[in-house]
Amino acid sequence: MMKPELLFEDTWAIEDAGVRIFILKGKEKVLVIDTGRSGIDVRPLLPEGLPYELLNTHADMDHIAGNHFFPFFYMHPSEAVVYYNLNKGTGKFLPVYDGEIIDLGDRPLEIVHVPGHTPGSISVLDRIQRTLIGGDPIQMHGQIYMFGIHRDLHSYVYGLQRLMGRTDFDRIYPSHAEISVDRNAIPGLITGAESILAGTAAGKTVSMHGKEIIAYPSGCGIRDVRCKERG
Repeated sequence: MMKPELLFEDTWAIEDAGVRIFILKGKEKVLVIDTGRSGIDVRPLLPEGLPYELLNTHADMDHIAGNHFFPFFYMHPSEAVVYYNLNKGTGKFLPVYDGEIIDLGDRPLEIVHVPGHTPGSISVLDRIQRTLIGGDPIQMHGQIYMFGIHRDLHSYVYGLQRLMGRTDFDRIYPSHAEISVDRNAIPGLITGAESILAGTAAGKTVSMHGKEIIAYPSGCGIRDVRCKERG
């Protein structure tokens, strides 16, 4: 069984085949953020003595494999088409929206809508700890997938610009690649995405998941990669 790694007070991460599951504990309940790729049951790994709930940052397959162990899950409603129709997910979701607060008991968590990677991608802002559980949009030494009909670079730029304008977090904990990212990575990611939209970024054709796509450097000195369909 995988073992949660303590990141900071009452906050853990489980590494699951290249993707992270996060566990956040408050005085009244525990929040699981995403259920990973392999379909493990994370419930035995949760802090004892408190009720628990699940939130999905988005509906990509590597974030929802263990959803069926939970009676319901929080998700932005824009993800429903990806979750149920594209990825054949099951179960009941409860909608969460930008600016909504989930309070774990003296630990308010704010939902921040960061569209682009998927329509309803969200990050989770821990106001007290000044940290952002970021999902997929921000990574270091990883890849951000932007190919497929449900992904859009215009929305991605918009979402990152909104994040850049905030001053209430210092660190970002992404779902992939390096476990902690400084907020100063955001402007470079915006620049890289804008150069792709402008047609000035140099990309190379690669094969990924049976698709021929174009991979781009991020343009920010970080080996992140933007990917979109070729043609």
